[in-house]
Amino acid sequence: MKATVEPGCISCGLCVSTCPEVFRLGSDGLAEAYAEVTENLLETAQEARDGCPVSVITIEGA
Repeated sequence: MKATVEPGCISCGLCVSTCPEVFRLGSDGLAEAYAEVTENLLETAQEARDGCPVSVITIEGA
């Protein structure tokens, strides 16, 4: 599965702290998804998506 961080990220870092195996802050200071969402990571990736204060995270196939 693939996670995407759409434009509108406010650099809060919640997704990174919730699921660092999938999300990180890029050189521009905005969150980015850098790894595939595996079955083992799906629950925490969904938690990161659901906790995003600006709702800019999507997970394809979830």
